[in-house]
Order: sequence, then structure tokens, then C-alpha cells
Amino acid sequence: MGKQKVLILDKERIDQKLQRMAYQIWESNSNETGVTLLGIKGSGLVVANNLAYYLKKISPLKVQVLPLNMNKKQPRNEIKLDKDITDTSVVLVDDVANSGKTLLYALRPVLDYNTRKIQIAVLVDRKHKSFPVSPDIVGHSVATTLQEHIEVETEGDEVTAAYLQ
Repeated sequence: MGKQKVLILDKERIDQKLQRMAYQIWESNSNETGVTLLGIKGSGLVVANNLAYYLKKISPLKVQVLPLNMNKKQPRNEIKLDKDITDTSVVLVDDVANSGKTLLYALRPVLDYNTRKIQIAVLVDRKHKSFPVSPDIVGHSVATTLQEHIEVETEGDEVTAAYLQ
């Protein structure tokens, strides 16, 4: 028997969470002229693009979104950024903070630059982490067992659902 998927966020609630996250990013970067959202390849990049859309609606910040291409199964492989992010305020964005491993490895290339600030934003934060990573901006927190998994679904440029399985 397969694991049952339980809907924890639908499209409407996800949009509300993304708007609230955008306000948090704006509030913590209100003294900046711009912000760089580094979206982790896949769903993290979709979340980053959605956050950029809301940020542009509510703030005067110059928002740039950059993809962070990494292999989540083998995060130790070299990760390169397409642009220089020196002297920028950076928000590392992913869909879910599961074990924290992906986010920890994603921070490595960012540390090669002299950034003004680094924050982590995730749509869903799973509370049982194996690595010492704590997101600064969280859309939704879920206490799970170690065996449970969070999955975020996207369709094109939209985040459509989040499931617990």
C-alpha cells in the first residue's frame, strides 16, 4: 500500500503565504535598494519567481532572480552562480526545508561573494532537520515524523499545492 498524500496547502493558501513572505522580505530589506533572490533549481526557482512578482507589487526594491543550479541528490558537486552577487542582499529560496542539507550546500557558493546580507526563505519548513539550517522567512511550518516527506507541486510558473506524505 502506497503512502497517502495529505494536502496541507492549496493554491489559494500558497498565494497568501507567498504574499506574506514577500512582505517579510521587504521589511527586512527596506534599507536596501535591491534584493537578489537565488532560487534553487526546480520548485525553489518557481517560488523565487513568485516572491519576486509580489515584491515588485509592494516595494520599490530592484528585484533580480537568479537560478542556483544544483543536483539535490548529489549536492557536493560544484555549484556556480551565473552572476556576481557581491555587495547585494541575498535571499536563498527553496520550496521545502526538509533535512536542511540542500540549503546548507546551496549556501557554499554564496559565501564566495562579499554579500551585504544572506537570508533563507522556504515555502514549507519541516521541523525535523538533520543539518543546522534555520530559515529566516517561512510560509508554513509543519511538524513531521522522520519518515514523512513534504512535496510541493508546480505547474509552469505557479506553485499549486503542498502535500504531506
